Amino acid sequence: MPSKSIDHAFTARGLTGAASDPTHAGALSFMRRKFTKNLRGADAVVWGIPFDAAVSNRPGARFGPQAIRRASAIFDNDPQYPFERDLFETMAVIDYGDCLLDYGDHRKTPATIEREAAKIIRSGAFLVSLGGDHYVTWPLLKAHAARHGKLALVQFDAHQDTWFDDGRRIDHGSFVGRAVRDDVIGPAHSIQIGIRTHAPEDCGIAMLYGHEIDEMKAAEIAEAIQRRVGDMPCYVTFDIDCLDPAYAPGTGTPVAGGPSSAKMLSVLRKLGGLNIVGADIVEVAPAYDHADITAIAGATVAQHYLGLLAERRAL
Repeated sequence: MPSKSIDHAFTARGLTGAASDPTHAGALSFMRRKFTKNLRGADAVVWGIPFDAAVSNRPGARFGPQAIRRASAIFDNDPQYPFERDLFETMAVIDYGDCLLDYGDHRKTPATIEREAAKIIRSGAFLVSLGGDHYVTWPLLKAHAARHGKLALVQFDAHQDTWFDDGRRIDHGSFVGRAVRDDVIGPAHSIQIGIRTHAPEDCGIAMLYGHEIDEMKAAEIAEAIQRRVGDMPCYVTFDIDCLDPAYAPGTGTPVAGGPSSAKMLSVLRKLGGLNIVGADIVEVAPAYDHADITAIAGATVAQHYLGLLAERRAL
């Protein structure tokens, strides 16, 4: 098998080009990208944040980065659908591994995530983060805003995450409200898609409820997002519980009545006109899922982020 590779994550000589590891074997980096802490030459960086101490219901999202990487193996060596291209032919992408966190002192967690994210962002690379629970988006937002200024937030989620926050809580249900109050995101240009719960306040952020998007076409949803965001630099966060539990059972706070993975991926596919400066996929908790259904959906979301970036770079 002269054309086959193995353990491409370690044996790759460069940062571009497809891998050809057997799907069932080889080192499981994200889409077989090279594992390295060297940011030189990287156009995009995939980074795991295995943290779930902020959950309000079921834990387990700390295993999300592992599961997403494992599920991504099916994408590694074909032209990536629906982008009709090898994403890595000219775009250099690395897997930066995971954030090292002190499980015994969560007070250190926010600063640790923000500091490491800032280092990656300063290199000029686009950062795709794999959670972890949704709290990790808070330090990620701060790190991106430090470079790009106030951000528009595009949030795919069943929950608003605008609950009360005293500024010190480590809570996956309050970071959006804190980001508005601390002027990290601009609510007038931010939007939440798939909401199926109520919170005390909306903080001025537009919402598309679950029952509303059920009656909308993907193109209509994407148009509403683009109209809201405009030209602002935006950060896209995708809580996997945006999807109905039929499509994402492996998550900590599932809510029935959500959209399909096909519909939300179609929406993502249509967001190429946005100035996306960073993105994450969070709340994948594989222990509640018997067949990697949720991890496959999460890996596909991350793959779509890279696909949009590859198209933007090709313009």
